[in-house]
Amino acid sequence: MPPDMNQLLGTHDLVWVVPDALRFDVAEREMRNGGTPNLAALFPSGWEKRHSPGSFTFPAHQAFFAGFLPTPADPAADRQRLFAARFAGSETAGAGTVLFDEPDIVHGLEARGYHTLCIGGVGFFNRQTELSRVLPGYFAESHWSEETGVTHPDSARIQFELAARRLGEIRVDQKVFLFVNLSAIHQPNRHYIPGAREDNLATHAAALREVDSRFPILLEALKSRGPVHLLVFSDHGTLYGEDGFTGHRFGHPDIYTVPYAAALLP
Repeated sequence: MPPDMNQLLGTHDLVWVVPDALRFDVAEREMRNGGTPNLAALFPSGWEKRHSPGSFTFPAHQAFFAGFLPTPADPAADRQRLFAARFAGSETAGAGTVLFDEPDIVHGLEARGYHTLCIGGVGFFNRQTELSRVLPGYFAESHWSEETGVTHPDSARIQFELAARRLGEIRVDQKVFLFVNLSAIHQPNRHYIPGAREDNLATHAAALREVDSRFPILLEALKSRGPVHLLVFSDHGTLYGEDGFTGHRFGHPDIYTVPYAAALLP
């Protein structure tokens, strides 16, 4: 059952980490085979299989920021949402859901006293066009650079170090909503296997292992701030030739099936 977020709001930092384009099957296999030991220690129950609300970054994140996180793939699971922007007829807002009158939950959290901080990754966060200003524009503070983008092989370390630095600069009694869109797994990811000439499932998995190896940078920063509600989930998967498709923005199970995990950190 989802936690009652009304009991955590104002006492916990809120952290969402989205490894962009991460597939559920790859995430599950890497965790099962020992490829992601830091994530396995953080989430001992493993990944939960969920369905994304979007087939690519932009619509998925628009849904996330309205409170529609990936939906449990088990039809019998509790679908109560953690946060929701209030609207008539909602069937998934329950007693444990934090309801906001603001049009999105980022501004809703800001109205409740949270500093909202975005560490951008893929192009939809680079602020170079009007479209790519939309998602980071939800936040009071946002960051993006070529080094945090999809083409930089050390982007995960750079993104986590930036997040850690900013968390260390914000006073502890100021609660934070930190959102990190991790770019490493998104194509191109072939640079994570030396000599690879194309992106494929193996390079996708290697990118995830790189993200896992850098995750302690963020965790150490969170320990110094007190209690945290942490979510790690993907926005969509990506295809490497399955059924003739490459990329995303297709109605394919490997795109819509994503990993999700939650943890309460002291």
